[in-house]
Amino acid sequence: MILSAFSKYLQKHDSEIIENKTSAVKLLCDWVRLVVHKNPKQHVDKIVHAEIMLAENTGGDFLITGKSESGRVLVKALYNFAMSYENYLMSRWLADKKADDFNS
Repeated sequence: MILSAFSKYLQKHDSEIIENKTSAVKLLCDWVRLVVHKNPKQHVDKIVHAEIMLAENTGGDFLITGKSESGRVLVKALYNFAMSYENYLMSRWLADKKADDFNS
């Protein structure tokens, strides 16, 4: 349920990941920020509010951590999913490329 909601958010930003404008981990931070800063009405929002904590500084650095053991498992699953999704997009993009495409 939570991975599905995050997946939909990532899919909206496929082109930004492929164009190297952002990363899936940065999008994870953005998604958590969006969920945490709104009033939790849906189950996904309530779970994220209860289990995940987001800390940011003025320089744009962030830390996402779980508030409990189940929260830490959730954060790890979201992070692994983000990395897997980014690798999937890049391998799909690379599939139709030839070695000559990378010559300077």
